[in-house]
This record gives sequence, C-alpha cells and structure tokens, in this order.
Amino acid sequence: MRYVFYINPAAGKGKLQDDIINNIKEYFADKEQEYKIYITKSRLDAKHDARKEAETGDEIRMFACGGEGTVFEALNGIAGFSNVELGVIPCGSANDFLKFFNTRDEFLDIKQQIEGDTITMDLVKAGDKYCLNGCSVGMDAVVASRMATFKRWPLVSGSFAYTLAIVRTFLGKIGITANISVDGGEFEKKVCLFAAIANGPYYGGGYKGAPEAVPFDNQLDYTLVDKISKLKILKFLGIYKKGEHKKLDCCTLKKCTCMEFTADKPIPVNLDGEIVETTNMKFELVKDAVKFVVPKSVAAKVLTKV
Repeated sequence: MRYVFYINPAAGKGKLQDDIINNIKEYFADKEQEYKIYITKSRLDAKHDARKEAETGDEIRMFACGGEGTVFEALNGIAGFSNVELGVIPCGSANDFLKFFNTRDEFLDIKQQIEGDTITMDLVKAGDKYCLNGCSVGMDAVVASRMATFKRWPLVSGSFAYTLAIVRTFLGKIGITANISVDGGEFEKKVCLFAAIANGPYYGGGYKGAPEAVPFDNQLDYTLVDKISKLKILKFLGIYKKGEHKKLDCCTLKKCTCMEFTADKPIPVNLDGEIVETTNMKFELVKDAVKFVVPKSVAAKVLTKV
C-alpha cells in the first residue's frame, strides 16, 4: 500500500496545512512505507496527478487535504479505479461531506486516517463528472458560486460565507423554470427556488438540505423547493439549515436513484461546490463506487448508528 497526500495550500486560508505536512512526515519517519506529499499548484492539478497514480495499478490510499474542490478533483481522478481508496483531511472552510460523521478532529488525526478503515460509498454521476456529496440546480448553485468569493474574505467562515452569498443573491432575481424528471418519470415543468440531489445530508457550510441522506444506502435524496416570496425566504432558510423543512408545503423530499432536468436557457448547476451552466443534465446514483477512508473509531460509531 502506498500513500498519497494532495495538499491544497489555499484551502481554509492556509491555516492547517503546515501542521498536517509535519504530522505526515512525523508518522512515516520511522516506517518503510512509501508516501508522497503533493502540493497542488493550480486548478485540476490534483485530478491529473490522481489519475496518473491510479493508472499505475498500485494499491493506494489517497488523501485530499483541502476543501470540497480538492476532494472533487481527486475523486474525478480516481473514479472507476478499484485500486485506490479515498480519504479527506479537512483543511477547507466547510468540508460539508464530513459533517455526516459528526466529527472533525478525528479526520485531522493523521495516524487514525492512515490506519483507518474503509466504508464503500455511493456517488452521484453528473454528466461526465462524479460527486461525493451532492448537486443542486438554481438558487443554490448561484449562492455556491458567490460563496467562493466571500470565503476569501478575512475571518469569514464557510457558513457565514454561504449566508452572505444568500443575501447577495436575495437582492437579485431568484428562482428558475425547469422541466424535471425523477426516476425516469415524465418531465414536469417546475417553477422553483432550487432542486437538489444529495448523497450526504449537509452542504453550503452546514445547511442540512437532505436530512435523511446516508452516503452508503444505495439511494439518493431529492429535494425540491417551490418558488416562494422574498419575504418568506429568510424564515425558510432558518428552517432549512436545521433540516426541518420536510414539514413545509413548499418542499418535496423523496428517495430516488436519478434526476434529470432541461431548461430553455442555461442555468447554474452546483457539483460538490463546482459551478457549471447548462440547459440539461442527468444525475444518477452509482452504487458502491468508492472506498472511503474513515478513522477506526468513527467507522464503528457510524455503522452502528446507521
């Protein structure tokens, strides 16, 4: 088994990277195991190098040390390769996928990560890309794109950046019109704030948009929020953040295996924090698609709880 660590120096304003690098070197100092620390230099750098590593055929435990963007790149580099395990060492301002496990400290523990167990996770296939956490269409995607700007502000956390992005979006035109099909059913015209398809429960810096999502249950969670007035949005967001929106008439939540949309003009789509614009896309469940590294103590608690 080889170990590869992709360190994004810009993630989380660079606060944790030096400590993580030192802890990695300290762990391997008296061991003969082969490891590599790779400092990413540009967009897609981690994806390209991860693909090269996967193509060697070696058994590799690979860690994305950054935020959602670093994880997205590493995942799309190794997708389809059974010889690679993927872990996340959280350096980002949010790292929303890890919130499912209800701990951050244990994922920062290098020894626990290297010696951890794996849980086979599902993925979302979105066009030709793969997502670990989830995707959304509409207002959520606009907010996610603006969130990236606010995260660069000093002292602004992931959750606060998301709130600022919501306020900025709130000042403009909100809502989309799209034709949406769930599980291969007929397309229905929807005028909505957004639609989301989730593998994990949290996104946007801690918003519990898919409260019942479990990333290894061979199902995806679909959430549709009808268009509501601006006066109601701020109250709605408080409920939505807590994951208590299932009881609201404006929300539809259900389990599914795929969702597809078409639109007359390009609309923003959020893919694990990466933003694209398109007039159509299909989101599909890929069962048991990636071996995800989890610290031993965390794996035991999660599998018992679920």
